[in-house]
Amino acid sequence: MIDTCVFCAIVAGPAPASVVWEDAQVVAFVDLRQPVPGRVLVVPRVHAPQLHDLDEDSAAQLMRVAHRVVCAMQQCWAPAGSNLWQSNGVAGGQEVPHVHLHVQPRRDVDGLLRFYPEGVPLPASRDLLDALATQLRGVLEPGRE
Repeated sequence: MIDTCVFCAIVAGPAPASVVWEDAQVVAFVDLRQPVPGRVLVVPRVHAPQLHDLDEDSAAQLMRVAHRVVCAMQQCWAPAGSNLWQSNGVAGGQEVPHVHLHVQPRRDVDGLLRFYPEGVPLPASRDLLDALATQLRGVLEPGRE
């Protein structure tokens, strides 16, 4: 636990939260900020600033709980859609330096920003896509290339 981390305080108990799920690895609670009613944050109990700081099992449990939450949202509210996102670092839009998933129910005209406010980008060249894939495969599967 980090004393200055609001999510650590929620996980440990002294900070108030409207909890919807908790288990040995994860706590899910209704976000204090509700741009569209129903947003839930799924947070690991262990402090990890960003996703790459979290072990793979804890990351998998975050996703399992997010899946349960989005299924519950569907039963409760039948939203027109939903978003699941995770941000890393200031450049990625992360506001709290404790890894977390946002689970956001969506309405048809809810006023939330779209990912491409100026339209969907044109497809990149196959050469660029293949080069990016090769770089990542080199790290994910060493010795395979």
